[in-house]
Amino acid sequence: MHLLIVGGSSRQRREAARDRLEADRTVVALDAPTLPFVRPSDLSLPESRPRTFLLDEIDRAFPDAQSPETRLVLTQSIYLLQTWIDAIDASDRIIATANRTSLERAAPEAFTGRGPWGTFEIQQLGNSPDDNDTNDPHGTVENTAEALLAAAYTSTDSEVRLRLCREAIALDPQSAVAWLSLASARREHGDGDGAMAALDRAAELAPDWAAVPFERGKLRLVFDDMTGARDSFARAGQMMPHFAAAFSNLGATLGELGDADGAAAAFEQALASDPRSFTLWNNVGIVRRELGQADESEAALRRAIELEPSFVFGYYNLGHTLFLSGRYQESLDAYEDGRRRDPHQNVRQGCRLALARFATGDADTAERDLWRLANSAPGDERADLLLEAYEVVHALITAHPALAVHRAILDRVGAEITKSE
Repeated sequence: MHLLIVGGSSRQRREAARDRLEADRTVVALDAPTLPFVRPSDLSLPESRPRTFLLDEIDRAFPDAQSPETRLVLTQSIYLLQTWIDAIDASDRIIATANRTSLERAAPEAFTGRGPWGTFEIQQLGNSPDDNDTNDPHGTVENTAEALLAAAYTSTDSEVRLRLCREAIALDPQSAVAWLSLASARREHGDGDGAMAALDRAAELAPDWAAVPFERGKLRLVFDDMTGARDSFARAGQMMPHFAAAFSNLGATLGELGDADGAAAAFEQALASDPRSFTLWNNVGIVRRELGQADESEAALRRAIELEPSFVFGYYNLGHTLFLSGRYQESLDAYEDGRRRDPHQNVRQGCRLALARFATGDADTAERDLWRLANSAPGDERADLLLEAYEVVHALITAHPALAVHRAILDRVGAEITKSE
């Protein structure tokens, strides 16, 4: 396995890394800040095997100054590590050190074993937290495209990021990495056409690089070009079969396009490389429910909750699956579990909890909660909530005649819908 060393001081981590080096291996030191902006194929790596790739302060390889929606794929740990693991031999090894606090912020997936992080053993030095000795990410910028891009993506100023990306291209106009980085910086500034043009240039320079169609897929979503996004994410997955995010985005896009079977297949492909992602299991649970596969949906949603017990919508989605399966008391329990954990007290899910109460025979509490929550919503949302409630209560009374004694709630909701039309 690969190794991640955290805790202690940076000096102690470096010493611990050196202690784990083996004499029969060729050591290759990699620079963490510029790592996202150097493709493995562009480096002249030693041919002598086996090799140990040494990465000091790997947390600096994942700058997170951009918003999560915009964040350049090159700076995301699951992509970057998978790229390197795909590029090196099975006999090679990565030994990395990191400031734990910094890594938890920039790449929390490292400590849940997601994706390529599942191939890492974690060595914690001592019981105390990391020291406060941090490297200054805004130090002297070397006159290379890679260093300029590293400075660009550690900056919290999007104007600085855009300027440094342009300077990197001026320094190395044949760098696909620089053009891809410029595309992300342009997107931050709302320049969709400029971002697409930069992606086109990156594709010309690196036609087989998965990062380009992945970023293109993200941009096409901004343009609401769902078909184009689907094709881009599918292309990224073909180029990089172990890149889970390509398939998770493909699955979400296929779901929006109404292709539930395709979405399920894409999510399952993503899970093959990232089996500890609770959001992926949640997505599988939703799409399996849409396909009428209640048992598979329930199993996937329970796995999502197992991986992340605080995941509110895992409970809500489980409650919905159980409700549609006619297991009303279990559904109510799941909805209540979600409600207890929900800091935002989601109105729609609260109304669905009320409907689960109605299904179990607690009509008085159900009606009280339904009106309280629906009346707290804006007009259009209120109307939608009441319409859903009417349809569900009508279906329940039709399927379970014993509930007909509570038909008054159906009549009141129906009258309110009619009055609002």
